[in-house]
Amino acid sequence: MDNFYDKIPAERALEIQRVSRLMYEVRAARDNMLARLGAADAEQALACIVDGALPEHPGYEHYLSVRILNGLHNQVRAELAALVKEAQEQ
Repeated sequence: MDNFYDKIPAERALEIQRVSRLMYEVRAARDNMLARLGAADAEQALACIVDGALPEHPGYEHYLSVRILNGLHNQVRAELAALVKEAQEQ
């Protein structure tokens, strides 16, 4: 079975690998922050802050960090999907 990366130019394959790695690192940073908050997602973290289960400071700052990392993850994921689609069309 042919490898996807064997079918595209080396520069494009490296770009896709770099973006894939960035997506992984952003997701890991988000998951690490959620673990520090003891929450499964941003909404649960915010609910814990509102309920008083988590202190407002630095809990809210961590919650905002999770939201930013979520947005960045979605942005990188969309970029990766576009790169892969473009590579497959060549």
